[in-house]
Amino acid sequence: MQEVFSVIPGKSILAVIPARGGSKRLHRKNILPLGGLPLVAWSIRAARESGVLCDILVSTDDQEIAEVAIAYGARVPWLRPLELASDTASVVDVLLHDLNRYEAMVNVGIDAVMLLQPTSPYRRASTIRGAVDAFQYSNGASIIGVSPAKTHPFWCLVSDEEGGMRPFANPDGLVLRSQDLPPVFEVNGCLYLTDAKYLRESRSIFTKPFRPYFIEDPVESIDIDTPFDWRVAEACLDNYEGGENERIAKGQFQSKQGN
Repeated sequence: MQEVFSVIPGKSILAVIPARGGSKRLHRKNILPLGGLPLVAWSIRAARESGVLCDILVSTDDQEIAEVAIAYGARVPWLRPLELASDTASVVDVLLHDLNRYEAMVNVGIDAVMLLQPTSPYRRASTIRGAVDAFQYSNGASIIGVSPAKTHPFWCLVSDEEGGMRPFANPDGLVLRSQDLPPVFEVNGCLYLTDAKYLRESRSIFTKPFRPYFIEDPVESIDIDTPFDWRVAEACLDNYEGGENERIAKGQFQSKQGN
């Protein structure tokens, strides 16, 4: 069995990377090569280089994905049950399944679970470290990755009962200048860090309230779900050549504080 390679003092934080085989909008996306690496490998690599996680599980129902994940340093001690690999399976059920089985396997209690979606390939190791650091001082509140919203809700519309449209949030928002809009943020899917006890009791990754972890870089916030998203991610590869991810690949990563 692989060794647990890092535990931060006083806290055991387990990373779970969900990567099922089925993907309707972008076929086999979790192992498609992005910049020479399978997509799931980007998240595994950042998690390993963060140095603040007790272990990294890739949760998959697919043997090929499992083999790729193991090759890049993740642990895949079991394949995900079929009932947790459907389009309707909840991420909370997946996290609880992996948390419970992992604790039984290593006979060690886990304090918190970090969900790292493989569709956020440009997530930095320093971001993972920053989120874990924030969690130490959050008094049990979840840490959720957020970014400036791409479209302000004051400028969004919904259909009305008469077939027209009306403002979604503020009736006067459409006439406001962009510089007069209050700042708003969106959950970017980059990371979720939740207390294990809370996860079990509430079956939610969002405490009330949760704490945001701000990610300003729009490239780091890229979330791949469609072929168009993939093309955007490929176009952004040059922004990371010579940057942190390349130093990681060459074994030259140096710790940075924050983002």
